[in-house]
Amino acid sequence: MAATALVLALLLAGTVWGTDSDFPFGPFRMYSTRADPNAPVVSTRVVGVTDSGAEVRLSGGEVGLRRAEFEGQLPRLVERPELLTLLAESYAEHHPGAEELVEVRIVQRRYELAGGRRTGEATDRVLVAQDLEGTA
Repeated sequence: MAATALVLALLLAGTVWGTDSDFPFGPFRMYSTRADPNAPVVSTRVVGVTDSGAEVRLSGGEVGLRRAEFEGQLPRLVERPELLTLLAESYAEHHPGAEELVEVRIVQRRYELAGGRRTGEATDRVLVAQDLEGTA
């Protein structure tokens, strides 16, 4: 009974004062809150740019890093953009015949919403970019 009471107390305290870091004893905000249906939605992606200017998505299995793992490292990548060269190297290893990348960018796309539906307006912002020429 003492163990049950302790777990219940932790759950109650986590619910009232907890953050995502306290999960499973704190709320997981992704599921416990509601987003404003008129606020923009931001989608972050990482792309490689070839010499011809084509964009190559560097997500999922392309570089061996899942989206959540990448987004968890986002502040670190913005602070140290030279780490983006590691993503380009991983892409080159996984795709030996692919065109060489000359730049890696982290791009955020903002989708405007009205009443929870896309308005059709979207804007892209390059959060950080790393030039790869001369790094090989």
